[in-house]
Amino acid sequence: MDGLFPRSRAVVAPGAMHVPGWLSLDRQRELVAACREWGRGPLTYEHTVLPGGGVMSVRSLCLGRRWVPYRYLDVVEVELPPWLRALGRDAVREAFGEAADFSPDAALVNFYDSDARMGLHQDKEERSGAPVVSLSLGDRCVFRFGNTENRGRPYTDVELASGDLFVFGGPSRFAYHGVPKVLPGTGDPALGLRGRLNITLRETGASGGP
Repeated sequence: MDGLFPRSRAVVAPGAMHVPGWLSLDRQRELVAACREWGRGPLTYEHTVLPGGGVMSVRSLCLGRRWVPYRYLDVVEVELPPWLRALGRDAVREAFGEAADFSPDAALVNFYDSDARMGLHQDKEERSGAPVVSLSLGDRCVFRFGNTENRGRPYTDVELASGDLFVFGGPSRFAYHGVPKVLPGTGDPALGLRGRLNITLRETGASGGP
C-alpha cells in the first residue's frame, strides 16, 4: 500500500478504470509546462461563476470548444493541440483496450490549491456518450466516484496521484464524481508544482467538431 488507498490498476465501477502512474515523470513535466503556457494568454485560469452566484474554488481554463456552466459554446479561443487529442486516444486505449473513434474536442484544465474542492456533479453537457479522460498532476487528492442516480452512497473514494489516469464511460459515463480533499505537499518536488492540476478530455458531440 502506498498512501491512503491501494495503488494497483482497478476497475472502480463498470466502465470506470483507474490506472496509477500511467504518465512518466518526463511526460508529467511536459504537461505541467504546457498548462503554464496555456495560462499565459489569451486564456487565464479563472474561478468559474455558477448561474446561482456561487464561485468554484478551483481555477479553470478551456481548450477547444469552450465550456460554461452548464453548456458548450460554439467558441474556440485556443485550439485543442493534436498531441493532446492523441494522448486522449492513447488513454482510452490503455483503459479499455481500444480507442474506438474517441475524438475529444474540448479539454478542461483545473488547478486546485490546498483549499480547493469539487462538489459531486455529473459531466452531462456533452451530446456524445464517449468516455471522459482525466489526467492528474501534482498533489494527490481524494477522488470520489459515485453512482448515476444521486450524490449519495454508494460511492468509492480513490486516491489520485500525479501521473494517474482515470477514464469513465459506458454505464458509468454519467456517474456523480468530485474531489472532497486535496493532500497538500504530496506532489513530486521534481515537477516544480505546488497544488494539483487536472486535465479532462471530452468529446462534446457538438456539430462542427473534429
